[in-house]
Amino acid sequence: MRLTRFTDLALRVLMRLAVEEAPEADLPTTRDVAAAMEVPYTHTAKVVARLQHLGLVEARRGRGGGLVLTAAGRTAPVGAVIRELEGAGDVVDCEGAAPCPLRGACVLRGALRRAQEAFFASLDPLTVNDLVAAPTGPVLLGISGSSPRIPGA
Repeated sequence: MRLTRFTDLALRVLMRLAVEEAPEADLPTTRDVAAAMEVPYTHTAKVVARLQHLGLVEARRGRGGGLVLTAAGRTAPVGAVIRELEGAGDVVDCEGAAPCPLRGACVLRGALRRAQEAFFASLDPLTVNDLVAAPTGPVLLGISGSSPRIPGA
């Protein structure tokens, strides 16, 4: 299975925010997160907007504004987040511009669909907080320049 760059970036944004412990007056902005992860601001802004829409991230405006991971974002099952971001599409496009002549009698399509669901299901027990537990959280803090706040510590 392969995740889109959008989903990869979304997971990294969630992880980055999960280790954030800035005072309320110094929350990271979308620009801060983009710079810390060395990704384009425009891509990060689109990801943050989608994560907001899903209720995983809150973007506060104005003085002292910035990004905050919501309680739902902290406890969200990783498999469910990926399902939302990747969509319900098949692993292969059997109906595309040049439809596959085997699509009516193909066993592979169903097998790939089951494999895709097994992939997502294997990630369902993990939460965003689990992703930033040691050893990942401390490394992420070193990259982002945040002050330490490791969930469960």
